Amino acid sequence: MTTTTTLAELPALKGTELGTSDWVEVTQERVNLFADATGDHQWIHVDVDRAKAESPFGGPIGHGYLTLSLLIPMWSEVLVVSDATMGVNYGLNKVRFPAPVPVGSKLRLTATLKDVEEVAGGLQVTATAVIEAEGAPKPVCIAEPVFRMYGG
Repeated sequence: MTTTTTLAELPALKGTELGTSDWVEVTQERVNLFADATGDHQWIHVDVDRAKAESPFGGPIGHGYLTLSLLIPMWSEVLVVSDATMGVNYGLNKVRFPAPVPVGSKLRLTATLKDVEEVAGGLQVTATAVIEAEGAPKPVCIAEPVFRMYGG
């Protein structure tokens, strides 16, 4: 489900669940590319054999920040602001990783619009973001991202 709206209509959606993204698979290749991009090559992420033998998770897991980075492409599937010409990540009020993401997991985002405030030239949007892994009992990430959206 995707919510499509305009900047003028967005404040009226405060408190509304915006939608749920498609599933995104966390492959070992994605984990390795993230490790290369960030320099975080901890064995629990990239050494498959060692992670299977020694990790309390039974195999390699995705980085928490990899999970967080997937919020952006998933976010674009739950909210479309048709007259926004630009959006920027303004920050995060809080982030938690309550459960690991085993490689091979499929993740999806469900987002709720928590707050909308006017800022110079646009709106500041605060969301409640819950990323779940298919079949997992707990979310793998709970975050409160803040975006700024600007119109033309």
